[in-house]
Amino acid sequence: MLTDKQCRAATLEGGKSKLFDGNGLYLEILRSGAKSWRWKYRLEGKEKRLTFGLYPTVSLKDARIEREKAAALLRTGVDPAIDRSGRAAMTQADAEPTFQEVALDWHASQTKLFDAKHAKRVKRALENDVFPAIGKLPINQVTSPQIVTLLRAIEARGSADVAHRARQRISEVFVYALASAIATKNPAAEMGKALGRVRKRHYPAVQTIEAARQMLKTVEARRLYPLTRVASRLLALTAVRSGVLRLAEVHEFEDLDGPAPLWRIPAAKMKLAQERRDDAAYEFIVPLSRQAVEVVKVAIAFSDAKGLIFRSIRLAARPISDSTISKAYRDAGYAGVHLPHGWRATFSTVMNRLAAEEDRKGDREVIDLMLAHVDGSVEAIYNRYAYMPRRREIAQEWADLLTVGLMPPEQLVEGPRHS
Repeated sequence: MLTDKQCRAATLEGGKSKLFDGNGLYLEILRSGAKSWRWKYRLEGKEKRLTFGLYPTVSLKDARIEREKAAALLRTGVDPAIDRSGRAAMTQADAEPTFQEVALDWHASQTKLFDAKHAKRVKRALENDVFPAIGKLPINQVTSPQIVTLLRAIEARGSADVAHRARQRISEVFVYALASAIATKNPAAEMGKALGRVRKRHYPAVQTIEAARQMLKTVEARRLYPLTRVASRLLALTAVRSGVLRLAEVHEFEDLDGPAPLWRIPAAKMKLAQERRDDAAYEFIVPLSRQAVEVVKVAIAFSDAKGLIFRSIRLAARPISDSTISKAYRDAGYAGVHLPHGWRATFSTVMNRLAAEEDRKGDREVIDLMLAHVDGSVEAIYNRYAYMPRRREIAQEWADLLTVGLMPPEQLVEGPRHS
């Protein structure tokens, strides 16, 4: 016979996954750490099992009561697993939860992995697209056809990528429910094949070095807030993500007057899973060309920055907005032709083409590393440093090609000179 103290103390580390109480009742410890009451019985020569709920919501005393109720039904020849009166006799705490209830529990369990904005987006997507269709259903009554119907409705409004993400999240909720002994199946597991293919997002970008130079000339000749012009030039020279550039701070730039200048971007600012953003090992190093160093110095001097360099003209404590550089490009006539994020594609296209023409076979991998197109493995982190000399050479070569005929960095903050 079990005691409540044994039930409370039970863990997988104790070496046992099942603690038996007697007469077929046992407490099973799941991989998730949850503890589930199960009852093993035989009917017509076949061994069967019945679940009474999770401990401690269902106490040891309650589990024994449910076992006796189920055993009484069994003695009359009724299978307690399918008998409605037997299910009605279950305690309210053991009532089957709805999909929405389990989904919200799952969402709460992910808060350590999601950043605040992403968590809010996920919850809003569930509330808008999923809960209205299946949220009120008991989770084990949700079927594949019901999920397909809601996903097709999302696709019908032209949001195939949203439909795929919805299916993934529904599946993750069922995986969570299975691990917690709440659900018995995952009807969304293989449903991705039933959805249309998602087009890979492509950012508009100029494709040649000549077009890149002309674009910068056109944009920089316009009347702009000086830091917008400087930010655009640095974005083009470094090919970093625009969000990283907006949040650049003075302390991230090192050895600007030395032989190996670099931009050390903290992991928290990179496009990483939340658990890696807190790990300094995932910081990203950008080797700076001579031209990039000059632009950084101009930016720091102009903004007189101690923290953020590219500060908003209206709110000094905040960075320039997401749309600042985009608007400058649109106003210069490059709407649908080139976006700030497009500099990454332009850099990759131009430098990979040059590598192919000159038979530099190893450059493709190095260029991918320069764009932070790496997995999170220890080897990938090591390679970021191992290829640093070649990365620095490529960065300088790109800058030399790009800046031919462009105004000197110090003129970027003076504005265009009109005759």
